[in-house]
Amino acid sequence: MNKRPTHPMAGKTVTLKNNKGLGLRAGQQYRIEDWWENVSGRSWKSAQRNPACIAYAARTLFSPEPIPHDDEVVYGKTGGLGHLIHVSEINEEAKP
Repeated sequence: MNKRPTHPMAGKTVTLKNNKGLGLRAGQQYRIEDWWENVSGRSWKSAQRNPACIAYAARTLFSPEPIPHDDEVVYGKTGGLGHLIHVSEINEEAKP
């Protein structure tokens, strides 16, 4: 897989919107590292046995609001824990 350009908000802290579930909540601070593809070298859909990918897959299935099933996914941390989020889950005021 070709590496994508670094996410424009890499290294920045953003606020999550809506009720995220599975360890994430609305208003929580999330520090973006980069696109998941750049961090791992592959799509989250093919990253078997990765806890962050498993949790993200569960959120996409059970979220009260639809989360697109594509690779517009970033990796970042809340506290010391890593999570995947879809770019649509970033609070609009925080986007560049």
